[in-house]
Amino acid sequence: MSTVELVSPRTIRAKTIRKDLPGEELRALARSGERTTEYGSPVYSTRVKNRSAKNTYIVADEVRVGVMQQPIEKAKAEETVRRVQEALLGMDLVQVDRRMGEHPDATLRCRLYVPVEYARIAYMWHNMLFPSDSTDEPDFVSVYVPEWPERLIFADVHQGYTYILGSDYPGEAKKSMLRQAMYWIKRRGGLGLHAGSKILRVTGSDGSLQDVGFLLFGLSGTGKTTLTLHDHGLVPPEAAIIKQDDVVLLTREGRAFGTEDGFYIKTEGLEPSQTVLWGAATHASATYENIKVDDSGKVDFLDTSLTSNGRGVVLRRHIRGTGDGIDLPKANKIVFITRRNDIVPVCARLTPEQAAAYFMLGESIETSAGDPTKAGQAKREVGTNPFIVGPESDEGNRLLRILRENPDMQAYILNTGSIGASAASPGEKITIRISTEIMKQIAKEGIAWQRDPDWGYEVPTDVPGINLEKYTPTTRYSDEDYAALVEKLRNERREWLAKFPGLDPAIPDAIEAE
Repeated sequence: MSTVELVSPRTIRAKTIRKDLPGEELRALARSGERTTEYGSPVYSTRVKNRSAKNTYIVADEVRVGVMQQPIEKAKAEETVRRVQEALLGMDLVQVDRRMGEHPDATLRCRLYVPVEYARIAYMWHNMLFPSDSTDEPDFVSVYVPEWPERLIFADVHQGYTYILGSDYPGEAKKSMLRQAMYWIKRRGGLGLHAGSKILRVTGSDGSLQDVGFLLFGLSGTGKTTLTLHDHGLVPPEAAIIKQDDVVLLTREGRAFGTEDGFYIKTEGLEPSQTVLWGAATHASATYENIKVDDSGKVDFLDTSLTSNGRGVVLRRHIRGTGDGIDLPKANKIVFITRRNDIVPVCARLTPEQAAAYFMLGESIETSAGDPTKAGQAKREVGTNPFIVGPESDEGNRLLRILRENPDMQAYILNTGSIGASAASPGEKITIRISTEIMKQIAKEGIAWQRDPDWGYEVPTDVPGINLEKYTPTTRYSDEDYAALVEKLRNERREWLAKFPGLDPAIPDAIEAE
């Protein structure tokens, strides 16, 4: 039992606390652990190389914990806080204050505490958000103690704090604040979404330019960042305007507020052909963790011997095509990116009820950023969002309401895997060119659609510039094999949706054949 009397978990006392340090001073504090690249950017090594999802809990106090979340009793959280507060009295800390969001209706103050010897965490997180200082009372507080004897992360969304114990992975700081922000907007009638955002400025059928806002859902490794940052081959006056890469706060009216100033990218396979991202990735302002750097500072993003979850923070302003502002005036098009290899079509157009169903299904693949032991395996995650707090059914029901109230919002499935895989064949790979062209034609309303008799959603019959024949699932299997795969997938989806009590019945009904 701790001998320290519990104060507010948001009140931090320590041997010393250094506040309001500029970025260059934070980097200087982390210098001993830095390897400097040929570009002048720092690279750090972490002991923990991915999020600790299995060790993450929600304080079960005045909040109903969802089916896919782990609760921690308030008494246990408070006792752990007491022990941490006692340990902090002997530590030297860095306090970093930053601001999330740009719009007055969605500006949130964030405060992070990190031991001085782990200043690299503070520096990387500093580059993810916007400037602020210690004069503002924070909305959210996160506390790191990487040397804690057990790995334990717990968040209290009502008091607005997160304790990150036994991990030195910087991604925990990022997600601790975003998790809080997503719950914050949900309490105000909106929905926090693990999604990228962009505008495609395209020429419509009447010859005029129009801005079409996109939200792109997808777990790390499915192509979300690649598609969010892609230029789609558009040339002036048409353009792709990048807004956000990771989390947006969707209002009931369909506006999507941005959150971050830096993008936390996966570096695996990064190369010069990724022209939009490469300039920012090789700028001196980038910061990296767990990537291969030789003694001369040469970077090899293709070498994943340290981990396949190498990461970097790149500043949004150095990414070509970001434009002004991080907010999306309207999310006209919502795209659920999946990576399946069998009968899921290259794309599909959804009704509001189907959109809510596929949001709840969150079909994708596991990556090293989540559970590296299962990387590459098929998985489902509601909203492709591991950071939901509260009943997951509330999320699906709210999205359905938003889509019904905003008929100018349209949802789609986009498969970035392959079509027709079997024991004898890997199937037809869906390339980045195919996916980006489909998105462009969605913006231009250039796709012809017809109803799929097995699923009820609409599938394309014509996409300008794409030969759809080899991407048609029914042509890749015998009638018997295709029917069996449909029934197998439908049963899997039924079983998954049945996990979430309280769903509007229209949502599970939407995956049934009509």
